Amino acid sequence: AGARLRLARARGFVSLEPMPESPLVARLAFLAGLALSFSPLQAAAGRNWEAYLGDKGASHYSTLAQITPANVAQLEVAWTWRAGDARADTSQIQCNPLVIDGVIYATTPGLRLVALDAASGRELWRYEADGASGVNRGLAWWAEGDDRRILFGTGQWLYAIDARTGRPIENFGDRGRVDLAVGLGRDVEGLQIQANTPGAIYRDLIILSTRVGEGPATAAPGHIRAYDVRTGKMAWIFHTIPHPGEPGYETWPPDAWKRIGGVNVWSGMTVDDRRGLVFCPVGSAAFDFWGGDRLGDNLYADCLLVLDAATGRHVWHYQFVRHDLWDRDPPAPPTLLTIRRDGREIPAVAQTTKQGHVFVFNRETGEPLFPIEDIAVPTSDLAGEKTSPTQPLPLKPEPFARQFFTANEITERTPEAHRAVLERFVRLRPHVRFAPPSREGTIIFPGFDGGAEWGGAAADPDGVLYVNESEMPWILTMIDAGGAATPGQQVYLQNCAGCHGPDRRGNAAQSIPSLVDVSQRLTRAEVMEVVLHGRAVMPSWAFLAESQREAVVSYLMGEAEAPAPVEPLTAGQHSPPPYTHTGYNRWLDPDGYPAVKPPWGTLNAIDLNSGDTLWRVPLGEYSELTAQGVPKTGTENYGGPLVTAGGLLFIGASKDEHFRAFDRRTGRELWSVQLPAGGYATPATYEVGGRQYVVIACGGGKMGTKSGDAYVAFALPAEK
Repeated sequence: AGARLRLARARGFVSLEPMPESPLVARLAFLAGLALSFSPLQAAAGRNWEAYLGDKGASHYSTLAQITPANVAQLEVAWTWRAGDARADTSQIQCNPLVIDGVIYATTPGLRLVALDAASGRELWRYEADGASGVNRGLAWWAEGDDRRILFGTGQWLYAIDARTGRPIENFGDRGRVDLAVGLGRDVEGLQIQANTPGAIYRDLIILSTRVGEGPATAAPGHIRAYDVRTGKMAWIFHTIPHPGEPGYETWPPDAWKRIGGVNVWSGMTVDDRRGLVFCPVGSAAFDFWGGDRLGDNLYADCLLVLDAATGRHVWHYQFVRHDLWDRDPPAPPTLLTIRRDGREIPAVAQTTKQGHVFVFNRETGEPLFPIEDIAVPTSDLAGEKTSPTQPLPLKPEPFARQFFTANEITERTPEAHRAVLERFVRLRPHVRFAPPSREGTIIFPGFDGGAEWGGAAADPDGVLYVNESEMPWILTMIDAGGAATPGQQVYLQNCAGCHGPDRRGNAAQSIPSLVDVSQRLTRAEVMEVVLHGRAVMPSWAFLAESQREAVVSYLMGEAEAPAPVEPLTAGQHSPPPYTHTGYNRWLDPDGYPAVKPPWGTLNAIDLNSGDTLWRVPLGEYSELTAQGVPKTGTENYGGPLVTAGGLLFIGASKDEHFRAFDRRTGRELWSVQLPAGGYATPATYEVGGRQYVVIACGGGKMGTKSGDAYVAFALPAEK
């Protein structure tokens, strides 16, 4: 029963390690007293919701069946709990909460960790972590006997909290927390590191990466690490930017491991306990939109990377985008499911993408379960850039989002809207797949936020995948980063323009404030405080030299500056990129609606046994357009679906701030309710006292909608 060494290629798939625990190996190991870990969390969620997105395979599926298509219209609000710490129009709650033995564990807009009575919503305890920043999408749970822990990430810290008391576990790391900025193999002081998505639990390990910088400034590397859940001690590390002598090193410049950042798993991981595998959707390299300083394919960026969960050894990988210049990293944890072909059951893993594709693999071997082809793609005309000549695309399943923005796709909502969009369309680069970034403007469609996004996809035991998606075009425009009139303007263009825009006007749809009048709202000291320590989703820019910080604050405050040269952006490590971009710009018509014909957001069911789409329906609506007789358009959406054995699919996500239930067999909408704020998070379901509940975070704050601070639970009327 010896290990099977494999070396295979299938358009990006490579396996270099012994295959983990075949059935025979597993049996022998058991007989030898080395029993494998078969955690109950590997099964679909039932009475509890014990893992992020329902189970370790991220199926979003629950075996509860009390609520059905026949009675879902009777759902009512069972309870509402408000955190009290929302910030007007700037805060969010993206948390998919845990529910364990009648207790909900969740986070607030202010990133406090709370425990609530799951039947009433009564607050049991609250913990406020030091250094909280960014957003939080969920938590991890580990228990052994009476030792019950919540693993909670915020900012650069990983906390272990006693689930019974809400207090830190003193013997975990440094009095209850681990500094994730330590142990990355190089100095990352002052760089963005945020643990926004929960780690994956395997036996006594928590495996995680972090959110790191993506812009033209210096970024930390996103290496994957495992920590002992008892002690906080690091157990292993996998270098996502390979070091000398490691496989993949040849796909980067020789010194890339010392200076390039990103290549991180920001969206979450899934675990196959039985096979001892962790599935890691690795993000893109920094800078997102110019890679002249990182020429090559850039492994393991934009990969589904599969590791031995116990040791961190490479098992197999597949790279979705080579030398990414579009921020096209996988946006959600991959989904583990079983598909059936020719009477066989195949353990599969499905990865959705921002481009609107599903890649499906045998999770043991990495072999694609549908054909994948390489297509030729355009070259770049930006100085120093060299694109990959080809990129992979699956031939099946068919894309769940449109792939091309042509003149025929321009909105026809009104003649004026059509004309305005057409006038801009003819000035942009023609839209083709993988058109490189340009000074003229490159259409990104589906947009930077998908296609699929971080809410993830659901899967049922029949092998059907359910995924919501957005069809919003965005425009990427590159500008020269040099040639600024003052040092402060140069620092601003290199560091801030990507979010706030070169004109400092911000982006209301992204909840990014204008800085045009910042001197009227904040003092100089307050602006410097934000630059040094960050605020809300903005990271700290403390890595800037003091003279750079002073210069950019002077620029923002409208103070006079001498036109003197500024210090190198990266404190001497390497020169800043010659380009930056004008921001993440949705393409809207003059009235604020998407520039493309509807649908603008959909919900899809895809049979992964055959690769066929079963149904596709709009998700969300604009009530004012509906009142005008416009068919339901769908809206841009954030947050994933929940599927139950009762035959239902629940989802919030839509811009209209509704929560909906669909018949999962047909896609027919059966029920909807207005939430107190947008439900831009994945819901959870659980059972307490024989009653099934569905709960969703209502944090709002995205797409220009109001912020909220509530969790709302729904249930059928209680029996009297």
